[in-house]
Amino acid sequence: MTVHTEVRGGVLIVTIDRPEVKNAIDTATAQAIADAMERLDATPELTTGVLTGAGGTFCTGMDLKAFLAGERPSIEGRGFAGIAQTPPAKPVIAAVEGHAIAGGFEIVLACDLVVASETAVFGLPEVKRGLLAGGGGLLRLPERVPYALGLEWALTGDFVSAEQARDAGLISRLTPKGDALTTAIELAERIAKNGPLAVRGTKEIWTASRDWSNDERFDKMWEIYEPIRSSDDAKEGATAFREKRAPVWKGR
Repeated sequence: MTVHTEVRGGVLIVTIDRPEVKNAIDTATAQAIADAMERLDATPELTTGVLTGAGGTFCTGMDLKAFLAGERPSIEGRGFAGIAQTPPAKPVIAAVEGHAIAGGFEIVLACDLVVASETAVFGLPEVKRGLLAGGGGLLRLPERVPYALGLEWALTGDFVSAEQARDAGLISRLTPKGDALTTAIELAERIAKNGPLAVRGTKEIWTASRDWSNDERFDKMWEIYEPIRSSDDAKEGATAFREKRAPVWKGR
């Protein structure tokens, strides 16, 4: 298997496991990631996901040997690596050790939060080969870091250190080497303690509101907010607070 999954509480941990090719993405791996993202969204007991790579590397992008053999590491509707075009509705945290470059960086940018070790390296080096970053990196990077800084990264194709990425606001947690996954899981478990409908709705508003006009943004926000406000989980949250106990979420 090229991808392994593990459930821990309300967290789905997804590990790209092709260390012999630095976790490069072929078609089978892309499909396995897509399947994991579908599982995350379809399983009520899961609230958030963690995506990482085995062997001290996150992902170095497309498997060129597989590409030359005629494979396409994209999944219809999901895009490159089964996530780059259409991420899941539930939040995903990238846990990054080592290189996350080219398509690997585009996978990171498709995730909602980034936890990285101090030895992590990011970059879109495609321009150095006369190519474009076609997996969404040129679309998402301007949304995640300051405009001029991200454009410099994209135009030069130079690698970016974890410290530079943190200073640009891309990384939410910077860890010692080897601790990225543990820290990401701890963060995911904190998120998963919250109401699952509220977590999903928070991500939906946060990501979709970039496309809302000033005139419509509150109306669109309320469309998402009201069903959650009227849910059984909202009542359970208030009741649990009053009774000074942990809430028992039903996802409805």
